[in-house]
Amino acid sequence: MIFKIVERSAWRDACREGTYRGSAVDLSDGFIHFSAAHQVRETAAKHFKGIADLLLVAVDEAAIADALVWEPSRGGALFPHLYGVLPTAHALWEKPLPLNEDGIPIIPEDVAA
Repeated sequence: MIFKIVERSAWRDACREGTYRGSAVDLSDGFIHFSAAHQVRETAAKHFKGIADLLLVAVDEAAIADALVWEPSRGGALFPHLYGVLPTAHALWEKPLPLNEDGIPIIPEDVAA
């Protein structure tokens, strides 16, 4: 399972279409950024601080394996990047991400230890 933090409205629009094409950053970079479970907290703190109304979407990694590439990013760590669009049917679940007192999205305990 890999994870995408996404604005609720963008995900709702994608679900109506059946395809998530990515955020503005994803579109600019040419791939959809994902995080592994052990990376998602740092991703939330670094890239989504102060942004309200977010969702954490869990995606079936095996279902998109043909277009998924693990590439070096922060500090050389390998991150999953999807070269293509994400069929929303490959989402396993979604959970809201409230912000803590510092404005950092709170990742559910059962996702990343």
